[in-house]
Amino acid sequence: MKHQKIFIITGISGSGKTTSMAAFEDSGFYCVDNMPMALLPKFLDLPLKNDPKIKGFAFVMDMREKEFVNQYSVTIEVLRERGFNPVTIFLDADETTLIKRFSQTRRHHPISHNASLTESIFSEKKEMFVIKNSSEIIIDTSTYSPHRLKAEIIAIAFGKDSKKHISMKTNIVSFGFKYGVPPDADLVIDMRFLSNPFFIPSLKNQDGESDDVKNFVLSLNETSIFLTKYLDLLDYLFPLYQKEGKAYLTIAVGCTGGRHRSVAIARKIFEHFNNMGIKPGIIHRDIDRDLTES
Repeated sequence: MKHQKIFIITGISGSGKTTSMAAFEDSGFYCVDNMPMALLPKFLDLPLKNDPKIKGFAFVMDMREKEFVNQYSVTIEVLRERGFNPVTIFLDADETTLIKRFSQTRRHHPISHNASLTESIFSEKKEMFVIKNSSEIIIDTSTYSPHRLKAEIIAIAFGKDSKKHISMKTNIVSFGFKYGVPPDADLVIDMRFLSNPFFIPSLKNQDGESDDVKNFVLSLNETSIFLTKYLDLLDYLFPLYQKEGKAYLTIAVGCTGGRHRSVAIARKIFEHFNNMGIKPGIIHRDIDRDLTES
């Protein structure tokens, strides 16, 4: 574990620590919120280093624990003496922004002790000043959106390789409109403008994964034009969704019954993403539904 990345996320209440921890967690880090500082060395003795899925460790620590400020420097020194290399990320924001965030969330300041919100913010900033000055990374999140902060954290965690670790799980779903649009669909495309293989006797009982149906659907001039335009649109949208920190992207492809046209086109979109190095999932939700309900 001594060679694993270890980040301590701290800072002022309302500055984005929860968002930062979520970014680390989504990137494969083992995360713990409100870890007592004195317990950190003991935690790092646990045999978690053997789990290859863990990219590193991120701990949110702050003044919710009464002894945090007093224990911080001593604990960091102990870790370094034992061969660990913890990196502290200190999050801050201006007073106006913090007041606005607390007003929006309608939460009490965690160290208010019956003081006003302004007094609590001032007191916390004063007590955390020493830790801020000793932190390796300081981020003022006053003008940050959650998406921008998440991207910043991923960049810190992985450096030049950060783009490789922005994970967005992508699924291609074929479906039949007569059975309803998938509720988790982000993008929906309707393939009912294409000639329907259902009305061709030799194709009716086959599905869109069969060579005969695929050849029929993909040989249409309309299909060729559509795929050129739609795949170009997906190529444009995909990195933009990634940039915004989207965790899931579901592309739904529909036709009347979800058995022929939508299946063939969904497979083509799936192959396109695969060729780009993206590994999406593919689900033919209604491919056998007409058969089982007839």
